[in-house]
Amino acid sequence: MSSTILAIDIGSMAIKAVIADIDEIGEIKVLGHGVAPSRGVKKGIITNIDLASKSIRAAVNDARRIAGNNISSAIVSISSAYTKSTNSVGIINISQKDITIKEINRVMETALYNADIPKEYDVLHVLPYNFKVDDQTNIEDPYSMNASRMEVETHIVIAQKSSLSNLKKAILSAGLDIESIVLDSYASALSTMSRDESVLGVAVIDMGGQTSSLSIFKNNSLRYNNFIPVGSNHITNDISIALHTPLNIAENLKRNHIDLIEMSDDVLELPIIGDEENKNSIPLKVVQNVVISRVEETLLILAKFLEKSGLKDSIGAGLVLTGGMTQLRGMREFAQSIFPGYSVRIGVPQQLKGLFDNLKGPENSTVIGLILYKAGQHTQYEIDNNKRLLHHKEEQNSLKKDFEDTGFIKDEIENDLVKAPVTKGSSGTINFGDLPGVEESRGDFMSKLKNWIKQLF
Repeated sequence: MSSTILAIDIGSMAIKAVIADIDEIGEIKVLGHGVAPSRGVKKGIITNIDLASKSIRAAVNDARRIAGNNISSAIVSISSAYTKSTNSVGIINISQKDITIKEINRVMETALYNADIPKEYDVLHVLPYNFKVDDQTNIEDPYSMNASRMEVETHIVIAQKSSLSNLKKAILSAGLDIESIVLDSYASALSTMSRDESVLGVAVIDMGGQTSSLSIFKNNSLRYNNFIPVGSNHITNDISIALHTPLNIAENLKRNHIDLIEMSDDVLELPIIGDEENKNSIPLKVVQNVVISRVEETLLILAKFLEKSGLKDSIGAGLVLTGGMTQLRGMREFAQSIFPGYSVRIGVPQQLKGLFDNLKGPENSTVIGLILYKAGQHTQYEIDNNKRLLHHKEEQNSLKKDFEDTGFIKDEIENDLVKAPVTKGSSGTINFGDLPGVEESRGDFMSKLKNWIKQLF
């Protein structure tokens, strides 16, 4: 059965909404998109809920009109500006010896319980990066293994409660519901890095309008994230101030005339702020030097983050640059000079079916990453902001959802259902064995529930 996704990227310069459909085999098709200028948002932080909600509503309405779908439940990005992260370890004993989803969830919840999280913060993501089973380390997937003890090391991303509340208010004021919230740099990485890069180790640098972030992945897990409140809009402001020229002229210069590698001898005639009659003659080299200084400063700070992470020697696949600022000519070569010894490439979003041409650039990495996250391309195991364990074990996912949707008390019936034998027939259908017996007083109820579940499948 297909499902529809609404993804909203709340950026500092633009609000982007994308509606996509996922079919029965997991193929994603983009149906519609909308973009609106970002008002009420500065440096990734919502500063005016009313203005932000109007921008969100405008972007979503455009996407709905193109898609012909009035979906109202959304997966939403949150800026790294709201967040910080910590690492934590969880250890549990396993009584029945075989590791199930229940044990994996329990060990990750133990790591979360052990984490030092300030009261004014809420959890966004609990991401395991190393499982240990008995004396064996670096276990890729502990599911179904036989063990008496399991340990997990996790990377936990947290966000300020007040900022989360403001984000939720802006979304609700736009007439929408929030299905889940995802760190923007995490989403950008999901849409731009390859699986091999994620396994070997990769640093993803997302350079947006007013913020830039660094995320480091190793063995398919997020290991480190950080950000600075500097982006491509600061370059526009630098040009405008240095040359006393209007912001729209400065933006045009940045987009169409700047090269970070090849210097030019051209001379530009630029209008002066507040003086429509006269112009200044400015060598293009002067403009280039202004831009180069800002880009170099930004990349050097991110390079310090890489050093601080302790994972500098773990990124065997090098760096992926994405975000709007990477559209500056010569950005890849310039970044290569700042990060010598690493391969550097510009990352664009995964090319989904039906993807519109104006969504294919690096500035759209986050919104496409949100679609991929909802489609299941998150980490193998993860506790999300709703305290749900996300995983890729289809039988357990399906069964758990169906019987949570009944509204019955999970603790009373979970053992009866989950322990029922599950096998796959040759046709790919799922066949359930007889449910275990229960006390007589519940017999009629369980019989009806059993028949209902069989009809579902």
